[in-house]
Amino acid sequence: MRFNTQSVMRLALVAVAAASLAACATKPKPNPGPGEPPRGGPDQPYTPPGGPGPVDSRPIPGSSQDFIINVGDFVYFDLDSYDIRSDAMPVLDAQSAWLRRYPNVSIRIEGNADERGTREYNLALGSRRANAVKDYLVSRGVSPSRIMTLSNGKERPINPGTDEEAYQQNRNGQTIITSGGY
Repeated sequence: MRFNTQSVMRLALVAVAAASLAACATKPKPNPGPGEPPRGGPDQPYTPPGGPGPVDSRPIPGSSQDFIINVGDFVYFDLDSYDIRSDAMPVLDAQSAWLRRYPNVSIRIEGNADERGTREYNLALGSRRANAVKDYLVSRGVSPSRIMTLSNGKERPINPGTDEEAYQQNRNGQTIITSGGY
């Protein structure tokens, strides 16, 4: 039997057309299993599949957020003082325990003052406050090589007010995670 070129071409075109139609054919939609709600159809509204569940909003252990939320990053000082107050000791004890639990974390302690006093006086006072916090943490087992100190003086108030409440908030030592946290 002899084939001519035209017959072979026609046969090839028919084969390509048939393959194209087979590739475009729709697949039947799966029926829901027993006990499964239908996910839509001509007679029913669409029901989306269930989501992944609730999102865990707790901070990651060892992260800066964990430190701030579960331990506390601020302690406060009295006017013209750098003595650690009794209400600051539980916060600093919790900080030292947290820092011992995460030995790769390094911190910076920033000493701050309210706006009263000269710039130079408040820079010196902020430095003494930062060092008082550092000394307390070191006395509780935190390596001094993990702690840097910085004085902001009165340059970075957390409360811009000019009343006693603002002054009390601005007389602080803040502990900031600088490396090693998640």
